[in-house]
Amino acid sequence: MVTFRAEDPLSASFRAAVAAAIDEFLTLAGDRLAAIGPELGVQTGLAREFTRGGKRMRPAFCCWGYIATAGVPDDPAPLVRAAASLDLLHVSALVHDDLMDGSDTRRGLPAAHRQFASLHGHRGWRGRPDAFGAAAAILLGDLLLVWSEEMFATAGLPTEAAARAGTYLNAVRTEVACGQYLDVVAAAQPLADPGRPSGWAIEEAHRVVEYKTARYTVQRPLQIGAAIAGAHDALQASLAAYGSALGRAFQFRDDLLGVYGDEVVTGKPAGDDLREGKLTVLIAHTLAAVDDVERRRLDRLLGDPSLTDDQIDGLRNLIADCGARAAVEAEISRSADAARLSLAAADLTIEGRVALERLVDLATTRES
Repeated sequence: MVTFRAEDPLSASFRAAVAAAIDEFLTLAGDRLAAIGPELGVQTGLAREFTRGGKRMRPAFCCWGYIATAGVPDDPAPLVRAAASLDLLHVSALVHDDLMDGSDTRRGLPAAHRQFASLHGHRGWRGRPDAFGAAAAILLGDLLLVWSEEMFATAGLPTEAAARAGTYLNAVRTEVACGQYLDVVAAAQPLADPGRPSGWAIEEAHRVVEYKTARYTVQRPLQIGAAIAGAHDALQASLAAYGSALGRAFQFRDDLLGVYGDEVVTGKPAGDDLREGKLTVLIAHTLAAVDDVERRRLDRLLGDPSLTDDQIDGLRNLIADCGARAAVEAEISRSADAARLSLAAADLTIEGRVALERLVDLATTRES
């Protein structure tokens, strides 16, 4: 039985319960795939690999959204299973994201498309290993998306509660796909275009963050949990404001870790965001702060997968020296304060308020 502790909302007990729920679901799903054919064992195996560990932030926000509305349920198992389905959705997005970005690693492991390409090479199959890896990774991501829907639907929630959550589930599935596309479009834009208005990149990066991360990571999971508990419209509005602000802060911290983080802790090579060419808020602030010469340099280097370590270090120094790193830290602080302010007037249970306050700190001061 999971133990919910408001002062430790991501406790080992909670994370173990989420892991157990996912493992139980994947065991049953894997049995169904095995009946189709032994080739599909690799799909189940990689689904297990990439759903192990992780911060379990989305399931946590879902569960604490429920508890903030109605307190701890007498039988938390259906809620935990429903919340855990959000991590299958998350890993689905990660598998696709890594393929689109050409990332080599995820959570300290070779990315899914790299593992599938290696399988192709080791088996000596026909065709190009990279093409096989891309196709198989797309299908794994699709399978995880389907499984996330199935896991929620079979979690054991009351029919009325599941129906109330459906609006927010449908929204998050659409928004994360749209946010991902906005991210791809933003990364394709020329950075040194003199015809663009000042500050365009900051505005665009904020829009991507809202749909790709803030709603998908914090706001919608919270609202799904609250909807299961029967939250009224005013509480949903307060949770939406909290979730949007904290979700932005969460992603801004990710932006900093993607450039300055310890890769041993983050599980991804430091500087990957620069090689992938992402228009993050960190890069947007850099563009707003540097002169035309440095802006053209950024335009030339950002997104080059062959960037050397020395070039990465040079870009890190440029970002810090122009004040962009400090500007993003200030955005994190402002967004965290806005999230706390949204909680202040909300009608929450005591344990829910304590947990959501604590989650502000956990989401914004992390190292991975």
